[in-house]
Amino acid sequence: MSGHSKWATTKHKKAILDSRRAKSFAKLIKNIEVAARMGGPDLAGNPGLELAVTKAKKTSVPADNIDRAIKRGAGLTGEVVDYTEIMYECRGPQGSALLIECLTDNKNRAASEVRLAISRNGGTIADPGSVSYLFSRKGVVSMPKNGLSEDDVLMAVLDAGAEEVKDNGDSFEIHSEPTDLQAIRDALKEAGMEYETDEAEFVPSMQVPLDLDAAKKFMKLVDALEELDDVQNVYSNADLSDEVQAALEAE
Repeated sequence: MSGHSKWATTKHKKAILDSRRAKSFAKLIKNIEVAARMGGPDLAGNPGLELAVTKAKKTSVPADNIDRAIKRGAGLTGEVVDYTEIMYECRGPQGSALLIECLTDNKNRAASEVRLAISRNGGTIADPGSVSYLFSRKGVVSMPKNGLSEDDVLMAVLDAGAEEVKDNGDSFEIHSEPTDLQAIRDALKEAGMEYETDEAEFVPSMQVPLDLDAAKKFMKLVDALEELDDVQNVYSNADLSDEVQAALEAE
């Protein structure tokens, strides 16, 4: 990425707020079910499940819900959990690009709802590969500065596989390979540094700045997509400047 992304900052702040919503609970439960289906119900022997459960607990998903999701995913309740991962590609305002990550038990429903949300909110469905090449899969950890310097954070996580630490204004963002996420988390805990979000995300290779009008349309498009039950994540290369950010928040 060139420079830091105000969209990334907004997205992470939004993720923290969304963690208090039932919609977020449903997504976390779905992740647990999928992880249990793929690797079994034993947390000790299933790192993917352990990570999904940790995230759910961090956002206060009730223990009973987590336990039921593990059993349901592992097939211990007799229910069949069969989710498919689908990625849709989209062009947004001012040449911005969006990747829409879905996890669904009904591909036709997901396709229909995603296409409708895009067409009704000023976006255009893109051909497979025409947008995704602009992104790379990375481990991304977002953390508040809490008086720390960029060098402080880098020294704590460099040996854990961190590729770079980005300054996002009031927070830092650590990028790594997705496989190094656990090591990054462990290094931060060992250093006594708090973090807010930790995800494997699609990170853009370059940013596309949006003016205020385009930013309004962009946020409307993203909100419409994120309201869909089958949509797990929306990634974009849109960049919102400080001025545009302030104008959006003032409305």
